[in-house]
Amino acid sequence: MNTNDLEILYNKHKKDFEHALNIYENEYSHADLIEFIKNGSIAEKQAAVLKLDFINSQSDADLLMDNLTGCDGKIREAVSFRLPEFAAKNPKLFIKYWQIFLEAVIDINGNICRNTINALKYIKNYSEFTQKFCKELLIRTYTLATKAKDFDIQDGKYKINKEIFKLYWYLETIYEFAETFDYKELSSLLLQTKGVTDYTIREKTAKILSKFDDNQFESIRRNLKNDENYYVRRF
Repeated sequence: MNTNDLEILYNKHKKDFEHALNIYENEYSHADLIEFIKNGSIAEKQAAVLKLDFINSQSDADLLMDNLTGCDGKIREAVSFRLPEFAAKNPKLFIKYWQIFLEAVIDINGNICRNTINALKYIKNYSEFTQKFCKELLIRTYTLATKAKDFDIQDGKYKINKEIFKLYWYLETIYEFAETFDYKELSSLLLQTKGVTDYTIREKTAKILSKFDDNQFESIRRNLKNDENYYVRRF
């Protein structure tokens, strides 16, 4: 990249920042903020999402969820940051987005994963959402758990960490929905995850078990209580 290109890029970022700062510092109507989210720069979209006072229509929710995945990380994180607040006030606006939520809870940015799970707490009591969401969540998690048990170090640490990261956040999501799952299906999954080498996965397994009575999942629980890692045993 030559000097002229760098100058053009610098001026563009400077202009975008100034526009975003303008949104932060001044009052805009709800319609104006929605327009920024639709057609603004990355910085303008981020600022507009953070500036929103409310969403009260399906079209607003559609726009917000369109920007939770598949776009720049700054926008995704801004949307995820506001999502729990908006879901708490209007949970029904979000019950059709089970597929987007499945992707957002394993975002490469852990803050987005955590924020999205916090939003799910306000939607999980709607059966039309949980039936589809939990069915696919269990399938995806079981697939990852099966792979994780068979990881070969020659596959490369990056690949392993990427899959473990997804498994970690799917298990954290399952924790929030634990009572929703069929006992036998959940048991089958936890039998897989209790044997994964990475202790964070065993820890999440133990955390899920903490949602149930001591006499449930007894053999799995006994195995984890004797785990070599303190963070697994503490549950």
